Amino acid sequence: MKKKKKVTERRLGIKMLVCLAYLIIITILFVGSYQLYEQKNEVLSYSEVKSVNDYTYIEVSRMSEKFAFYEDTNIGIHFVIEKEDTGMWHTYLVAINEDDYDKYKDIIDYTYERIDTVPEPIRVYGYPAIVDENIKNLAIKNIGSFVPAENEVQITADNYETYLTNSYLDSTQSRKDEFSVRLCITLLLLFIVVGLLIITIFDKDKIVDNLDDELEKTKRIVVKDLKKKKKE
Repeated sequence: MKKKKKVTERRLGIKMLVCLAYLIIITILFVGSYQLYEQKNEVLSYSEVKSVNDYTYIEVSRMSEKFAFYEDTNIGIHFVIEKEDTGMWHTYLVAINEDDYDKYKDIIDYTYERIDTVPEPIRVYGYPAIVDENIKNLAIKNIGSFVPAENEVQITADNYETYLTNSYLDSTQSRKDEFSVRLCITLLLLFIVVGLLIITIFDKDKIVDNLDDELEKTKRIVVKDLKKKKKE
């Protein structure tokens, strides 16, 4: 069994430097892990999405009745309006499960002036889905009955993506818990370094021993050379 080394000022100094190095690495790994976790769980505004894998949302302030319906899945496609704080508004398409219609009923009724009370906007979450030709044609055909006449723009197949984008928000898709390799590797490294720090604090780290031994050898060599030069 290896004898425990005597604690000297030099060894204590080495131990403190090694612990400081570990703390710096732990801080970097912790910040990196947090950023990767935030990135993994980020929810983008629909105007910021870049791919169909981005989890996103639309703040719905107005909503039409469905203009397209998939009977086999009970999914309806609706026009919605998202109003920005600046007063600007954007028209999008949203797919909802028609069993959830009551959740949006007040907004739909207010949109068609069936009620006077202004409902609170609803944030709808989901994933983008590419619009097929059938939905595109139905949207072009029905957009005029939803957008106010004074704001109406003649939408055609040529300018469709300019005004309605090439996708719709599918709120029927649950959020996917995606595996992040980078996050797992960063967390693994973090746990390893924390373990090394604990080992160093309790004087079990061979790195401190090796550095102490190397410094001791260097010291002996220097002293030996000095003695040799004095003799000469």
